[in-house]
Amino acid sequence: MEAAQINMSQTPLVNGGISATRKRDRPRVMSKSGHSNVRIDKVDGIYLLYLQDLWTTVIDMKWRYKLTLFAATFVMTWFLFGVIYYAIAFLHGDLEGAGYPRKPVPCVMNVDSLTGAFLFSLESQTTIGYGFRFITEECPHAIFLLVAQLVVTTLIEIFITGTFLAKIARPKKRAETIKFSHCAVITKHNGHLCLVIRVANMRKSLLIQCQLTGKLLQTYETKEGERLLLNQASVKFHVDSSSESPFLILPLAFYHILDENSPLRDLTPQNLKEKDFELVVLLNATVESTSAVCQSRTSYIPEEIFWGYEFMPVISLSTNGKYVADFSQFEQIRRSADFTLYSMDSEKQKLEEQYRQEDQRERERRTMLLQHSNV
Repeated sequence: MEAAQINMSQTPLVNGGISATRKRDRPRVMSKSGHSNVRIDKVDGIYLLYLQDLWTTVIDMKWRYKLTLFAATFVMTWFLFGVIYYAIAFLHGDLEGAGYPRKPVPCVMNVDSLTGAFLFSLESQTTIGYGFRFITEECPHAIFLLVAQLVVTTLIEIFITGTFLAKIARPKKRAETIKFSHCAVITKHNGHLCLVIRVANMRKSLLIQCQLTGKLLQTYETKEGERLLLNQASVKFHVDSSSESPFLILPLAFYHILDENSPLRDLTPQNLKEKDFELVVLLNATVESTSAVCQSRTSYIPEEIFWGYEFMPVISLSTNGKYVADFSQFEQIRRSADFTLYSMDSEKQKLEEQYRQEDQRERERRTMLLQHSNV
């Protein structure tokens, strides 16, 4: 059978009766790039909460705001202490026309205007020390002000420098070099029907202790009639490895078995596109070079899951004996060679689904009877 290939990097595509065109725009909790689409609204005192955790607030700032805050902090402290020095000089009578008796020795030498006071504040805080403007022994309160300025501005510089280093050292950018396949496929693997996604590391540096987890988000109604808009169910993934925490150096396929314990056990080729759910996938890994923990995220909706398809191979062996990962094949899928995946008997599936529903009702009835008997 000739393989029918689909390149998921270009949409919409139609191949073999399976369409990649979305029937409607579904709301997503998590975007494909891993950003949250949840808006926090109507929180009382939210700005106060941000100020109470000022460290995280400054780190989470965008770089343009952070650089503006960095520059404004220095300019504001220079100007603020410059105004105070100017007021001291004014009250001491060091300025012409101040209305106070002029002393023979000024508090700050060569400070005759607000501009001079600003320059003295700048030179003191940055420890430039040109020697033209300096504090004399005439005004002890000016000396205390200078000490206070150096202590306060040093603490501010430590805080801002620390947030810069923390923001640069965050593994957020490292997580952006982790690539998820745009689509997921459902195919047979080792005799089991599996949901498969593909993950790749785009850098040569290793990612170790990789753990892939999933959360199925869908509307759920409890037995009491409560409607949960985003009910979460755990989706477990594994890889073809004896280790539960493999290192990510080559593109890997992660598998979720669609058995009776899977929250996706009711999926069929007929109802897949009609389902309304979102599968959020999270990859947690440790960067070998820095030992920092990074997390990369994405999500899949029914229109991005293809039944009866499999991923194209991406690993090959070159002529010089090196393994090569061909990322031109990373997003491509082809029809599975197992005809039973996309030519399954619909009547049989209906009977199986009906049997599952009856079994679920029987379990609920037994649970209710057991609860009544305990009462």
